[in-house]
Amino acid sequence: MNFKVDSSLLEAIVLSAISEKDMYGYRITQEMQGVIDLSDSTLYPVLRRLRSHDLLESYRSERHGKIRCYYKITEKGKTQLALYRKEWLLYTAKIDMVFDKSLLAR
Repeated sequence: MNFKVDSSLLEAIVLSAISEKDMYGYRITQEMQGVIDLSDSTLYPVLRRLRSHDLLESYRSERHGKIRCYYKITEKGKTQLALYRKEWLLYTAKIDMVFDKSLLAR
């Protein structure tokens, strides 16, 4: 079963992926493969939104003869990612409680 990923969670996932190293769009989709279903048409609006809120910066760089647009997390983005992580832990703890209660009721 695949759960739907809302825009806030998708933003958190993208920020987390980029937090360790700068990446270009295609690389981000490759990193996410097997974790969530993420297409270019879904990713690029998220990257634009994150940039417009100053959570990401972008720059162009040539590697292996190709010019690519790389994305880098900003300090504001790191702060937002920390908030997302905290909210995620609280959220999953609540969901785990619901699942645990339903398992105990069996």
